[in-house]
Amino acid sequence: MNRRRFTLAAAATLAAAQLPFASSAYAQAIATLKMMIPANPGGGWDQTGRALAAAMQSAKAVGSVQFDNKGGAAGTIGLTQFINAQKGDPNAVLMGGMVMVGGIVLNKSPVNLTMVTPLARLTSEYLVVVVPANSPHKTMADLVAAFKADPGKVSWHGGSAGGSDHILAGLIAKAVGGDPAKVNYVAAKGGGDQVANIVGGHVTAGIAGLGEFAEHIKGGRMRALAVSAPAKQDGVPALKEQGIDVVLGNWRGIFGAPGITTAQRDALVNAVKAGTESAAWKESLAKYGWEPVFLAGDAYKAFVEEDTKRITGILESLGLKK
Repeated sequence: MNRRRFTLAAAATLAAAQLPFASSAYAQAIATLKMMIPANPGGGWDQTGRALAAAMQSAKAVGSVQFDNKGGAAGTIGLTQFINAQKGDPNAVLMGGMVMVGGIVLNKSPVNLTMVTPLARLTSEYLVVVVPANSPHKTMADLVAAFKADPGKVSWHGGSAGGSDHILAGLIAKAVGGDPAKVNYVAAKGGGDQVANIVGGHVTAGIAGLGEFAEHIKGGRMRALAVSAPAKQDGVPALKEQGIDVVLGNWRGIFGAPGITTAQRDALVNAVKAGTESAAWKESLAKYGWEPVFLAGDAYKAFVEEDTKRITGILESLGLKK
């Protein structure tokens, strides 16, 4: 474990230890957990939700898990359905994260994360910029040069508008002296759709979590140009190492239904925490390159509130907020 990973893990452990429900013990396993994944199959929320569910089952914190994938509008279609259908349900959970926060802000969504119950922040992941394997852009410098020459001809393909992928494209444009508002950003319908568009050469470049594209990079179907980490990861050079002063991590977390009691919230947190302490979860962290940043309950609620303010500021500074 390198120093950065150790520091993040240690901080997460300390934060968890300060919570009244930090023990992984739980009174009774949840018979059936209903998990809303507000995205199509194949993307980061889907990977995280299903990995967490498997980990919770391996820890015997839950019995069966029912999944409901409902993609669209940066997760707010699924969020709306969850709010309307699951109020007061102590066995219902929703995946979410930074992408949803950005989408809510950018699209002035009538629903937001104050309407659900924050349970726990789970992971953080750095993003990777890729191009199709046969792209003429061999380096990040090539891609930047093309963007500066004609921004409209360079299409950046990522998740929902206003999400972490969109924000990274805007931050890169700003860092190289371009106009973030001129970024030709193409939002994907889902993880599988995005992969097909990149591999097929229908877009200039793609952005997603490193874990989402790892197998395609290793298989030679995509060429990785840069990662949004402070330093090189998995052999991919950081943006900062290439003269682009941008670092950005994408967090993901889990929420409970509106209107549940504090005791019901804590029971869900305990079940989630039991899952994150399992060997199965640690294997998923290693497989996808996720950083463990567990933070639960009121501390997580405060984090979401602060991150909403931070992302609002970023979108405004990039001229992307409507």
